[in-house]
Amino acid sequence: MLVDSLVKDKIEDARKVDSNLKSLLKTISWRIVGTLDTMVISYIITGNFATAFSIGSVEVVTKMILYYLHERVWASVKVRR
Repeated sequence: MLVDSLVKDKIEDARKVDSNLKSLLKTISWRIVGTLDTMVISYIITGNFATAFSIGSVEVVTKMILYYLHERVWASVKVRR
């Protein structure tokens, strides 16, 4: 009974924290959406597709790194209830 309770608690705790892979997949999917948004806004402002593509290309790399790091920091935060 005690062992079952300990195992159950560990399984439930593991489900509450996103894995590294899930954070990475979320990072990629969100960046696709975010980069398309940036490219459309850049195109509307500049009227130049090449400029919009350049801005989106730089932005996608930097924001993927920042988002992943942001997710991992939040995954390590313990919130008391």
